[in-house]
Amino acid sequence: MALLEVSGVERAFYGVHALQGADLKVEAGRITGLIGPNGAGKTTLFNCITGVIPPDRGRIVFDGRDIAGLRPDQITRLGLVRTFQIARGLPRLSVLDNLMLYGADQPGEDMVPALFRLPKALEREEVLLARAVAIARRLNLFHVIRNPASDLSGGQKKLLEIGRALMTEPKLILLDEPVAGVNPTLAREIGEHLKSLVADGITILLIEHHMDMVARLCDHVVVLAEGRHLAEGSFEEMASDTHVQEAYMGRRKWGS
Repeated sequence: MALLEVSGVERAFYGVHALQGADLKVEAGRITGLIGPNGAGKTTLFNCITGVIPPDRGRIVFDGRDIAGLRPDQITRLGLVRTFQIARGLPRLSVLDNLMLYGADQPGEDMVPALFRLPKALEREEVLLARAVAIARRLNLFHVIRNPASDLSGGQKKLLEIGRALMTEPKLILLDEPVAGVNPTLAREIGEHLKSLVADGITILLIEHHMDMVARLCDHVVVLAEGRHLAEGSFEEMASDTHVQEAYMGRRKWGS
């Protein structure tokens, strides 16, 4: 069974159909790429999957449970989390605080533990701190861990987005253009981090317009066009598919 299965998802905005029966399967333990031309509905599909907006119709099943219509926080607790194309860290908070903020079961969310600093709350804070530090080290952010997020480079902000997702202890991460606007060296580094996460048991679904990144990272590629599933397979199969070429890049072959 697929870890994530989307079937017949529709979503319209003021009569304009962004998704027209979109279908998608994500198998556990690999990186799946979601590609397609601008306006294909990729980000809208991410928003529907993660509860940012509800689908008008269709099913979204994650880890055996129908999550269509659940709130984003409920979906995150189930182990599905997403990042955004534009990093959404709190700019005045440090890298460490941004990571800590996304840890599950925050003791400060309840009044009594927050006010009285109960031993159980302190223990949980120590666990979250250790996890945040470990993630910062893993993503090469430890040297800037006390810096405000606003001081980070574009690539470092992308890494912070990934780090914040990791703080939720996810099973599946949806990444929206993780290397957009990032220099080639750091883009390659981000790619290596993603492969390392999959090796540790995390599944990834990513939207990406850099075809070299998709070719290098993705075990499977799904093509979306006009809000519908168009084709899927390996990157090489999609690159040679005439329907994909016409929908995604016109009649010219990729790379020509």
